[in-house]
Amino acid sequence: MVIWAGPAKTDLKAIYDFVASDSKYYAKKIVQDIIDRTNIIETYPMIGRKVPEIDDENIREIFAYSYRILYEIKSENIYIIGIIHGRRDFISTHVYKLNEK
Repeated sequence: MVIWAGPAKTDLKAIYDFVASDSKYYAKKIVQDIIDRTNIIETYPMIGRKVPEIDDENIREIFAYSYRILYEIKSENIYIIGIIHGRRDFISTHVYKLNEK
């Protein structure tokens, strides 16, 4: 089961708000495409690459547009833990907050 952690939900809303300032249509499309992209990891959890900044086989990422969708595999569940723009500094974003699920 794919579960969206609190920080990832916040990230998704921030993406929507940012894009919606120019176009609500594209904001909805981008958010839906990101959500759709995460559906594949329920069936194929290892499809994403290991996050380079974290040395953990269970912390992986897939991409949608220029966004990195980070997730953690924990037994039968997959937690979406954050979504960051590819140009943002990973370490300073504080996305990796697994305790905030």
